[in-house]
Parts: sequence; C-alpha cells; structure tokens
Amino acid sequence: MKLSEYTAYDAVGLAELVQKGDVTAAELSEVARKAASRVNPRINAVIEDWSIEESGHVDRTANGPLAGVPFLIKDLAVSMAGKRCELGSRLAEGVIAANDSWLMARFRDAGLVTLGRTTTPEMAFSTTTESLLHGATCNPWDPTLSAGGSSGGSAAAVASGIVPLAHATDAAGSIRIPAAYNGLFGLKPTRGRSSNGPALDEVFAGFGVQLGLSRSVRDSAALLDAIQGHATGDPYITPAPARSFLSEVERDPRKLKIGVMVDPWNGERTDADIAASTLATAKHLEALGHDVFEVTPALGVSWESLVSGNAVIWCGTLVGWIEGLATFTGRPMDDTTLEPATLACLRYGKQTSAAAFADALAMRNVLTRSVGAWFEEFDVLLTPTLPSRPDRIGRYAAGAESMDGREWTDRVFRHSPFTPIFNVAGVPAMSVPLGQEPLTGLPVGMQFASGFAREDVLFQLAGQLERSHPWRQRRPLAWAGDRE
Repeated sequence: MKLSEYTAYDAVGLAELVQKGDVTAAELSEVARKAASRVNPRINAVIEDWSIEESGHVDRTANGPLAGVPFLIKDLAVSMAGKRCELGSRLAEGVIAANDSWLMARFRDAGLVTLGRTTTPEMAFSTTTESLLHGATCNPWDPTLSAGGSSGGSAAAVASGIVPLAHATDAAGSIRIPAAYNGLFGLKPTRGRSSNGPALDEVFAGFGVQLGLSRSVRDSAALLDAIQGHATGDPYITPAPARSFLSEVERDPRKLKIGVMVDPWNGERTDADIAASTLATAKHLEALGHDVFEVTPALGVSWESLVSGNAVIWCGTLVGWIEGLATFTGRPMDDTTLEPATLACLRYGKQTSAAAFADALAMRNVLTRSVGAWFEEFDVLLTPTLPSRPDRIGRYAAGAESMDGREWTDRVFRHSPFTPIFNVAGVPAMSVPLGQEPLTGLPVGMQFASGFAREDVLFQLAGQLERSHPWRQRRPLAWAGDRE
C-alpha cells in the first residue's frame, strides 16, 4: 500500500480493508512506520516506535472492530505490559509497566495494533506539549506553533497522517484543545463511560477521562464503542448506550435547541476571527434546521472558585503520583527530575488541607448541578474550543519558576477557559474542526457539549456537520501522504 493510499483512509476504512483481505495488519504496520519516518522528525510526536511483533499484536484479533489498524498510545494514564510509561517526566524515565491497564486490554480486544507512544507534557499538567524529557511537539500546520496539550503528541501524529487514530486523555480539555489546534475531531466522554483502572481511580476527582483523537467522526465513535463499559470496583458507572455510537454518526439528529456562547466565563474576550467562526457555525446550524440562540449560562460558582478548586484537586492528587515515582525510582524530587511548573504544583499540593479538598469537591457539586440544569433548557451548548490561536513554541511556560500551583492552574485555565467546565461537570463535550483562520488557514475548533451520557446527541450532530461542512480534505504542511 502506498502512503498516499494509506493516509486517504480513516481507521474504520482500514479495518474494512483488513476484513476483506485486501491488506494485512503487518502491511499497515509497515506503512505506518514509513509515515512516521517521513514526518516525525519535523513534529516530534512519536517517542517510541515498535514493530508489529513488539506491539504484541496477534492476527487472530482480526475479528475486532478496528482489527489491524495502526494505533499509538499517549505516554500517560494507559499502561502496556513490558513498555515504558514515563508520563513525560525525567522522574519516571525508563519506568516499565508490569501489566496492561483495563483500557489497554480493550484496545487489544478491538484489534488495534499499538506501534508506539506519543509525547505528553510532564504529568499532563499543561495545555501545550513541550516536556524537558522529550522536547517540544510541533503543530503539523505550522511547526513554529504549539500542537496543544496534553495530548499534543497523539494529535500531531494523527493530523500528519502517521496513524488515523490515537489514544488521548482529557482532564481539563486535553483531547479537545489539541483537536482544535490540529484540525481533528476529539470527544471527551461522560465521566464513568470507561475505566481508568486498575492502578488509577477517579483521576482528579473524576475530571479525567480517556478516548482518542481522529480525522473522522466515525473513528472516535468506533473507539468509544470498543472501550465503553466498566471494571470491577470503578467509582463511576455510566449506563451503556441504547445503540452503538458508530450507528449514531449516520443518524441525523432531531431538531435541537442549541445555545451559543462566544466569550468565556472568565470575563475575557475571544479573538475576533474565532468569534466570527463561532457565529458562522451558529448560522450553519440554523440552516440545518436547528433552533439557535445566544446564552450566557451561569456556572453557579465564581471563576476564582473554579480555578482554586481545580488547583487543590490537581495539585493534591499530584503529590501521591510524584512521591510514588520517587520511591520507585530512587530519584530526588527536585529540579533535576521535575520541571518548574510541576515543582510549583507539588509544593502547593503538599500545603493543601483536607478541608480545602472537601471545599473543592463542594465546588464540583455546585457546578455539576448548574451544568445539569443547562441541558434541561437546551440540548447542546456551542462555544469556541479555544479563545485564541496557538502559541509559538517556548512561550507557554515562561515565568513558571516564580509561580505557585494556584497561579499555574490559572495560566492553564486562562489559556483554555471553555473546556474545563465539562470535566468538572462530567458531561460529554467535543471539538469539531469547522473553522479556519482566513489568512493562515490554521484550523479553528468549535466545542459542543451536551447532557450527562448524551454522547449519542453529539455523535449525531457531529456526523451531520461532517457531511454538510466536511474538513477531511484539508491537509497540514507536514503530511505523510504528500509524495511516495
């Protein structure tokens, strides 16, 4: 198979070729590695590259719904037996996972062929992907710009054509942010839709969930079908869908009530081009027959309370991760092993009290109830995924040396003020690459959120938008299928 042919297919399309016998998993693996060798030196998305034998793939998994499809896992939150799990950190460099996590087992059952790991910022505590351990991951549309984070490596790998689909996580926007920056589809599932176990529990009090990034809506739907469910002892369990998510993509939604919000809750303004894209999307939705109206839904808590509560939960959780790694590796917890922002969050977490953590959980409760009430008034909320264009590489962490953990969390939330709300509330949200900057052609993502366990509504709407306003023909500067 030629690279130009390989990159023209999405994951579902490649799986269909494997099922028909037109291509083998081994052939797809080889062409994916060729794609990586072509573009990865320009974007630094893939940090470890395995052969099909090293991946542990066996051809008898060919009955899985994504059988034979080349796949990459993010270097965080999912563990693959015998492979490194370094969390983008020098503190964890060389750490080998003893067992597959529950999610990794589901990936194997789906027939995915995992060929390597992708970059992540240290401990995923950033919305850009520029770790000291592995270096900066560049945006395939403009390599001087950030690919976003924390799933920036997975996003860059998918956007550049290395793989059609890659694992990603999201605790404050880490699927949706890189989806927006890289022109991809990215859905954050409902809290409890799949398991983080067994080593991980709630992940930031239930804020953290996992799925992937893709170039087509149906790929993310097929992946969610493959991993939805729960493991024994999970703290949250979301009811199984009535129909497969993949089937929802081809089903037009009923007439929806869609609220539109252009500027974020923190009182700042969205850049003019992105605001214009949001309003253009609203008009397109009206043309599709939906009822669209402007809203400014209340969070029920102040912005300062939201940021402070997240800082307490994130930083308090981080302490155990870092202390556990330091004990396991015998390494110190200092600037030889940890980046300035991570150290700031570690110090802040150590100072956090049990009472402050309880207050943060109370904030979560109030906000979750408020967001739940929104979706009794309307079906979907539309916002920009991000209020501004990507930063240039190297700018994001400037001044981190003088920050504490609360200040760092504020920086993260100021960068992406639209996305964390839906992690706190536990409801599904997606970024859809509907817009483009008029002068540069850079992709602009639109975020859609819906009520608890209503991924079906989002997949129906995303499929309708993909058919009426397609984006897959757009190609970034770094594209593996450009030439043979």
